[in-house]
Amino acid sequence: MYYTIGEMARKLNVAPSTLRYYDKEGLLPFVERSDGGIRMFKDADFEWLSLIGCLKETGMPIKEIKYFMDLCTQGDSTIGARLALIERQRENVLEKITQMKETLHMLDYKKWYYETAREAGTCEVHQNRSKEDVPREFWDIMEREKNGNERDKN
Repeated sequence: MYYTIGEMARKLNVAPSTLRYYDKEGLLPFVERSDGGIRMFKDADFEWLSLIGCLKETGMPIKEIKYFMDLCTQGDSTIGARLALIERQRENVLEKITQMKETLHMLDYKKWYYETAREAGTCEVHQNRSKEDVPREFWDIMEREKNGNERDKN
């Protein structure tokens, strides 16, 4: 069974223009065309397109995705190169996850901070707080803030 670009885009939950862009960038060498030049997507193309979408979500640049797709079309002799590229991108994702967890931790702290200030009716409630007044999970942030403020005074 064949799908139009619009049908495949709906299956992937992307805009048809995204698939046109991927094709223009050479990411879709596997897509067949009708005699009139219309793209004809097969069920098997869904897996490739999903992989492209996954790599794009990881922040991989289009040029690297193109390189990966080129390696795929070259066959089994490029398995090692493909694995290395996936491993490198996986490390990038793990690093982003770590950064996002740190960001979430700071947002959780600020949420606590402003909830406490709202209950007190002022942010001044935090000016003379002791470590014991702060939830344990935020002690690291409190120390960083304290050290930053001491550096600012010097």
